[in-house]
Amino acid sequence: MTYAIGLRCRKCGREYPLQAIHICDFCLSPLEVSYDYKAISKVISRDTIARGPTTIWRYRHLLPVNSGEATDIGTGFTPLVKADNLGEEIGLEKLYIKNDCLNPTYSFKDRAVSVAVNKAKELNFDTVACASTGNLAASVAAYAAKAKMKAYVFVPAGVEAGKLTGIAVYKPIIVTVDGSYDDVNRLCAELSHRYSWGFINVNLRPYYAEGSKTISYEICEQLGWQAPDCILAPAGSGLLFTRLWKGLQELSTLDLIGPVNTHMFVLQAQGSSPIVHAFEAGNLHVHPVKANTIVSSIAIGNPADGYYALMTARGSGGGAVSVTDDEAIEGVLLLAQTEGIFAEAAGGVVIAGLKKLVSAGVIEKHHLTVAVITGAGPRTQETITHPIKPFTVWPSVESFEEVLGFRTIDIGGI
Repeated sequence: MTYAIGLRCRKCGREYPLQAIHICDFCLSPLEVSYDYKAISKVISRDTIARGPTTIWRYRHLLPVNSGEATDIGTGFTPLVKADNLGEEIGLEKLYIKNDCLNPTYSFKDRAVSVAVNKAKELNFDTVACASTGNLAASVAAYAAKAKMKAYVFVPAGVEAGKLTGIAVYKPIIVTVDGSYDDVNRLCAELSHRYSWGFINVNLRPYYAEGSKTISYEICEQLGWQAPDCILAPAGSGLLFTRLWKGLQELSTLDLIGPVNTHMFVLQAQGSSPIVHAFEAGNLHVHPVKANTIVSSIAIGNPADGYYALMTARGSGGGAVSVTDDEAIEGVLLLAQTEGIFAEAAGGVVIAGLKKLVSAGVIEKHHLTVAVITGAGPRTQETITHPIKPFTVWPSVESFEEVLGFRTIDIGGI
């Protein structure tokens, strides 16, 4: 069973049933899932969680679907890596990487889609759809294949070739749109009124949102049931960032962790950083921009949850930082060359932003810090423009030593 009791408007508090709706019809603000935490507290504990599967469904009491027969492809419980090498490089003693590159379709989107597709099944949809910059489309296509549902995925026409391949293998119907992600999103919003489909990040958005908070659950559990001092995450729409915060608050409400004193830091690419602009200017509103960055997975100029992400950063005593495209790529390389993790450019944004925050003394050496890496790099290899210069040798020891400048004595030979 689910302990979700309804949908509630995040602004005016009006309540709605657990249906495929996402906007309050009174004030047009987003809806989110509400729960019976008193009932949950009677059935959940650290022990019951530990006995659950090593997927997001170990937290089934805190998810808005009936999980008894959940369609699952093994999403969640990704590694929390102690990043000693990177920490030494940038000046942190207790740095961890939450490596969501290792989800089934190589991004954190699997968490959100796992919940949304299962809710779509409960609501008797036979078709799911989404607006995506690439990662979400792959996840929707994969889950639809497993659930035996039809899938339509809409992406900007300029999406990377590697991402298209990563989508096409699951055989959804792929529609490329001549425009930006914001154009794609508007199209899907219009189509959601015309077709009886479960649009994962439109009419199913409240349920989709809930999957992302499992990252916070895992971080706290993997840290021995404590919240870190600092969490850093990239933002496109801002939804992930707000759900990370909600996850921490829920664990504290249920006494699974103590009071939350975590500082939340939101990272964006400079070419698409409306949340950071608002934070730095001290504004209450996030003004749309035209996205212009190679960091395509977070190139959203009009973030649907931008205001709430802004409030989360401020309310937690955290911050907001943007980095250039070049800095993002340097971040990708630094993470790969210190911790062996090949992230997409959004991960580079996080690492580059982390460097800036440490350098400025905002995040201090002793702070227990978690950087959330949301997607893997191999599907977006074209963003790495650094030239590859291998050594070329003949198949002989002599050629090897000559080309690389070795002498026998240098390698302990006789």
